[in-house]
Amino acid sequence: MRMITVYLIGLVFGIGISISGMANPAKVLNFFDFAGTWDPSLAFVMGGAVVVAFIGYRFVLKRPAPIMSERFMLPTRSDLDAKLIGGSALFGVGWGIAGFCPGGALPAIGTGNNNVLIFMAALVAGIFAAKALQSMNTTKQAA
Repeated sequence: MRMITVYLIGLVFGIGISISGMANPAKVLNFFDFAGTWDPSLAFVMGGAVVVAFIGYRFVLKRPAPIMSERFMLPTRSDLDAKLIGGSALFGVGWGIAGFCPGGALPAIGTGNNNVLIFMAALVAGIFAAKALQSMNTTKQAA
């Protein structure tokens, strides 16, 4: 049942991303083009997501536990460290250059567009590179 629920949530997300046009990198890049063909629709999509999440959290967190888990798994840290700021900046720069974020690129894989496939390959390579750097850093600190 859990896998079906996860699939359905992903399906709704992918359909929403596709309908809103956020799987189209040109639409995303136009949001960042303030001097040219600026398109504010990304701000409306993000604003809508924030409102839905805000309302959802108010209802869900009143429950003693999630429906499909024994406890809520919420972040416990609230400090800003170099890894968070650096990762956020790198994500933003990559998004601004490519016009894709992982959430928008996954539904776009089905288009067969080479740019999407290159982005996803770079994303996976970046994940492995980050894990390798983190592992090297952990090993260096232990020594």
